[in-house]
Amino acid sequence: MVSRSEVLSLCRALLRAGRQYPDYNIREYTKRRTLDGFRMNKNLTDQSKVNEVFAEAKAQLMVVERVLKVYLAYPPKTKNIMEVKLQ
Repeated sequence: MVSRSEVLSLCRALLRAGRQYPDYNIREYTKRRTLDGFRMNKNLTDQSKVNEVFAEAKAQLMVVERVLKVYLAYPPKTKNIMEVKLQ
């Protein structure tokens, strides 16, 4: 059985991992996808379905963290237009 605090902790972990990306587009996509996914499943009552969705979200967290490591090792050479500071 998955508790409310475990779900909130997982959501925060996904958001935290997404904030670490140096690229604006990936940060915003990760944030949007995380919030949409949790909002879409907030009314689930079937415990087996809740466990299944929770396991899928944990797997997605592992993917985000793994891709982040690769992304930080090989960052893009140019900045996104959203990140360029006006002079």
